[in-house]
Amino acid sequence: METASLAAVEVEYPDRGKALGPFDLAVAEGEIVALVGPSGCGKSTALRLLAGLEPPSRGTVTRAPGRGETSLVFQSPTLMPWATALANAALPLDLEGADKASARRQAADALARVGLSGALAAKPAQLSGGMAMRVSLARALVTEPRLLLLDEPFAALDEITRRDLAADIHRLWAETRPAVIFVTHNVEEAVYMASRVVVMSASPGRTFSVTQTDPVFPRPAHFRTTTEFRSAVEAISRDLAASMGREA
Repeated sequence: METASLAAVEVEYPDRGKALGPFDLAVAEGEIVALVGPSGCGKSTALRLLAGLEPPSRGTVTRAPGRGETSLVFQSPTLMPWATALANAALPLDLEGADKASARRQAADALARVGLSGALAAKPAQLSGGMAMRVSLARALVTEPRLLLLDEPFAALDEITRRDLAADIHRLWAETRPAVIFVTHNVEEAVYMASRVVVMSASPGRTFSVTQTDPVFPRPAHFRTTTEFRSAVEAISRDLAASMGREA
């Protein structure tokens, strides 16, 4: 069963013309899909449509409609600088009007799930980049969404932190199995994170290719060294180069 879809969507802005489409994408319950493509091809625009942050110029958007059923994690943690990690993680529940004590309990549980049970009172300025992103992830997970949208959440992090968070997302996914759409510029990251990788063409973005990868999550140890992983990375890299009119 589909959790969300974009059907022949197009996004066109008066000042800069068409930014996306026509573009089609459907994600099934519990599926993890990665979007890769040239800068400016509309990957983040597709996520904003699915998050309900903007409407398409044309086409149809279907998504989990209930309050809290769709969560979006941005490239920047976007935390409230004056608030503690606990208060930041509880924000979606506060906006829903949930009981404050219950919201704090759920937020504390979400922070524990991302390894931050000892940092509930920390302010964003006291957190490392990886810790701040974990708070952002806890905030997204606190409502137990059916659809989790991740917009380059590792872009500003070092390689070790990126890998740790990638493994954590798979572990957290296994607990509730939301549908996940993951945007990245990194092909290896896309193959590691997702069971389906969609390569988008240059703006206005359309589907250039779709590659199925290993559907087993969490990933086994040394997954990045396997022949299957390397073959998928090379194939998708060729497609990405071709989508930009280049040779890999």
